[in-house]
Amino acid sequence: MAEIKYEVVEHIGVLSESVKGWKKELNRISWNGNAPKYDIREWAPNREKMGKGVTLSEEEFEALKGLLNQV
Repeated sequence: MAEIKYEVVEHIGVLSESVKGWKKELNRISWNGNAPKYDIREWAPNREKMGKGVTLSEEEFEALKGLLNQV
């Protein structure tokens, strides 16, 4: 399996934290050198491990914001 490279370009905020210290965060991440995308996923302390997450383009993120404003 190929190594996945990432760079957290912008840390936006923490949504929650588990008792084991994992944090569910909203960040902008550049995956494998590509343009940054919005990303929601859990991270272990010091970001040594990550859980499965959801990555959104700028358009998808704007659509999500619009949907959340309707709730």
